[in-house]
Amino acid sequence: MITEDAGPRNADRTAAAFFRAKLKFEIDVMDVAEAPEGTLVLVDTRRQSSWEHGHIPGAIHIPTADIPSCAPELIPSGMSVVVYSWGPGCNGSTFAALAFAELGYPVKEMIGGIEYWARNGLPVERASGVSAEKPDGLVTAHTG
Repeated sequence: MITEDAGPRNADRTAAAFFRAKLKFEIDVMDVAEAPEGTLVLVDTRRQSSWEHGHIPGAIHIPTADIPSCAPELIPSGMSVVVYSWGPGCNGSTFAALAFAELGYPVKEMIGGIEYWARNGLPVERASGVSAEKPDGLVTAHTG
């Protein structure tokens, strides 16, 4: 007997629902870079040494473990939050997004993290100042 859950049509609907939901909670680095000022709070969720190594200008630093105690003091309730960590190989920003969501904030995870921010040639702030490197050819390549 074939159940209602079987078959390609249901699998397609399930996949579509999954990806639709996923896109509601993720944001691309270029969308963050182009967001109008004051529309979101960008939060670097990495540890202190990583923050000091370099972070996105204008971001605030709240390590994931500190979000429940620090976020209400630093970020107004209801403000849209975007979290980031190292990059695609790190799920730290996913844990941080969960912590913000559990506090009731509208939150998105910046896919690619600071790795793809820098690879796109966007500015990074360090103790020596703010600078941007030449964009990585792989993220700026155009197909014809």
